[in-house]
Amino acid sequence: MFNLLNTYITSPLDQFEIRTLFGLQSSFIDLSCLNLTTFSLYTIIVLLVITSLYTLTNNNNKIIGSRWLISQEAIYDTIMNMTKGQIGGKNWGLYFPMIFTLFMFIFIANLISMIPYSFALSAHLVFIISLSIVIWLGNTILGLYKHGWVFFSLFVPAGTPLPLVPLLVIIETLSYFARAISLGLRLGSNILAGHLLMVILAGLTFNFMLINLFTLVFGFVPLAMILAIMILEFAIGIIQAYVWTILTASYLKDAVYLH
Repeated sequence: MFNLLNTYITSPLDQFEIRTLFGLQSSFIDLSCLNLTTFSLYTIIVLLVITSLYTLTNNNNKIIGSRWLISQEAIYDTIMNMTKGQIGGKNWGLYFPMIFTLFMFIFIANLISMIPYSFALSAHLVFIISLSIVIWLGNTILGLYKHGWVFFSLFVPAGTPLPLVPLLVIIETLSYFARAISLGLRLGSNILAGHLLMVILAGLTFNFMLINLFTLVFGFVPLAMILAIMILEFAIGIIQAYVWTILTASYLKDAVYLH
């Protein structure tokens, strides 16, 4: 454990390294795709936690639910109301399961990443940007399926003067394509920066406290500040999961209603 701590202190980026925990080897075929890595392990953990939350916290036919059940219902109602408010219309319920699943996955992944020596799934930009690109492609395909060529009217705001149409089409097109990257980049960069900040500050504080007895005692002051930053990172993880779902619902609204 101490060696792992020392590694994180000397090289803060090592906490994001994907390590192979268990691998299969063969002289005939490449089985690396079946390796159990830290990334796949924590993905499984997140999915198991989500499944457990909605399996073990059921009401068991009781009139009054447990606190866990009430908290789960509060999260459910919050995301449902947000989805209904963002998408609106009669068909918002068709998209709610996907939006709620995305929120829970990112929410639980961000919370688990705050556990010391754990792994931050959403800090990996390749994964999180790939997920945002998939969502963007899905929205684009949905819009083309529902509206056909009329979908491209999304790039021409209503009431635009004719001389400004070419310029605004370019701006709207760039803005639309930027969604594919910005959705994931916003989440990944926030989680990445937060974890790096905590590890760097913790490393500096740890080395400072090892100097002598005075610094050992005085080091509890920056240690308290790190704890406050950690609490702030918890809040940021929750907020970023909510922002992700709001933007996803907003992009779905554009694809469904073209506005």
